[in-house]
Amino acid sequence: MNVQIAWRNIWRNPRRTGVILIAVVIGVWSMIFLGALMRGILAGMIHNGINTLTGHIQIQQTSYPQDPSIDYRIADPAGIEPILAESLPAGSQWTQRVRVNAVVNNARHNKGAILVGIDPEKEARLSFIGTAVTQGSYLKAGEANAVVVGRALAEQFETGLGRKLIVMSQDAEGRIASRAFRIRGIFQAEMEATEKSYIFVPLPAAQKMLKIGEAVSEIAILLPDHDQTEKADRMLKKELAGRDLAVRSWTEALPLLQAYLKMYDSFILIWFVVVFVAMGFGILNTTLMAVFERMREFGLLKALGMRPGRIITGILTESLFILMMGLVVGNMLGLASCWALSFHGIDLSALAKGVEYAGMSRLIFPVIWAKDVISANLVVLLLGLLVCLYPAIKAARFTPVEAMVHN
Repeated sequence: MNVQIAWRNIWRNPRRTGVILIAVVIGVWSMIFLGALMRGILAGMIHNGINTLTGHIQIQQTSYPQDPSIDYRIADPAGIEPILAESLPAGSQWTQRVRVNAVVNNARHNKGAILVGIDPEKEARLSFIGTAVTQGSYLKAGEANAVVVGRALAEQFETGLGRKLIVMSQDAEGRIASRAFRIRGIFQAEMEATEKSYIFVPLPAAQKMLKIGEAVSEIAILLPDHDQTEKADRMLKKELAGRDLAVRSWTEALPLLQAYLKMYDSFILIWFVVVFVAMGFGILNTTLMAVFERMREFGLLKALGMRPGRIITGILTESLFILMMGLVVGNMLGLASCWALSFHGIDLSALAKGVEYAGMSRLIFPVIWAKDVISANLVVLLLGLLVCLYPAIKAARFTPVEAMVHN
C-alpha cells in the first residue's frame, strides 16, 4: 500500500519530479561518461609508454638505466633467451636492441638523437615502429646502410627519402664512430618528441659501427596480457639474479606514469564528490520545497495517528523511486555515449602540443570499468537517500498544529 501511495505521490507534481530526475540523470551520466574518458586517457598513456620501446619488461646491464652508454651492455644476450623461453608465459615475445646516444648530421644541420639498432621482424611485433612508417618503407633484415627517421626530424633537417645522414657515437673502444646511412623510411609517432629523438637502423649495422660484436643494450619483452607483468617481472628477477643484469617492469621504467596511475583513483573520487555535491543541492532543495508544500497533508496524517517513522519511510520511498528512475536513464545515456565514441574516439589533434606534453594519445576512446559504473550508482543511490533523509525527518517532526496552521 505504501509503495503504491509513494508512486502516486511522485507524479502529483510532475515538474518537481522532473527537476530531480534531470539532476540525477546528468549526475550519473557525467560520472560514467567522464570516468570512462579518464580511463581511456590513462589506457592511451599506458599504451604509448609500453609501445614506445619500453615493452612490459626490460632487461639491461645493471648500470645502463643510470648511464645509457655502450660501456654498459649485455655481452651474451643469446644465453638469456633460453631462460626467457622457460620463464615467460606462452605467447610472450622479445627482441634485442642496441640503444645509445648519438649525433645525427647532414650538410645543413646536426642534433643529438638516440640510435636504436633493431631486428626489423621482431621489433615490428613489439613496438610502434613496425606500423608507423608513412613514407618509404620499413627496414629489412640484412640491410647495411638503411635508416628510418621521424617526420619531425626529416623536416628539421630539410631532408627526405634516399638522402644521406651521418650518425656519430662512441664505440666500445672509446673512440668516435661514424657511419653514413640513407633514409629508407620516415615514421610518424603519437608524439613529436619521439619523431625528433629516435632513428632506427638494423641491429647488425649498429653492432658493427659500435664494435660490440653480438652484444646489445637491452632485451625488451612484450607479454600477451598486461596483467601478467608483475608475476613475470618477479620470475625473471629471480632467474637472472647474480648476473649483473637489471630487470625492470614498465612501471619501474616509467615512474611518472606509475605515479599518475596511483593518483587516478583519487581523481575519480574527487570528481564523484564534485558531481554529487552539485546534484545533491538540487535534490535537497527540491525535496524541501515538496515537504513544505505538503505540510498540511503531513499534519493531517499525524492528527489521524500516523507515526513519524511512517512519514519518513514514505518520503524515502518516493525519493528511492525517483533515484532509481534517474539511475536507469543515466546509465543508459552514459553507456550509450561511451558506445557511440568507441568507433571513432575523440580526436585531440587540435590540442596536439598540450596532449603531447601530457603524454596522452591524440585519439581517446572511452574505457568502461564495471567498478566505476557500480561506484557511480552506489554513490548516487546511497548519498541521494541520505540527502533526502533531512527533509523526511523535518516533515516527521511537524506537530499537527504547526502543520495545519502553516500557510
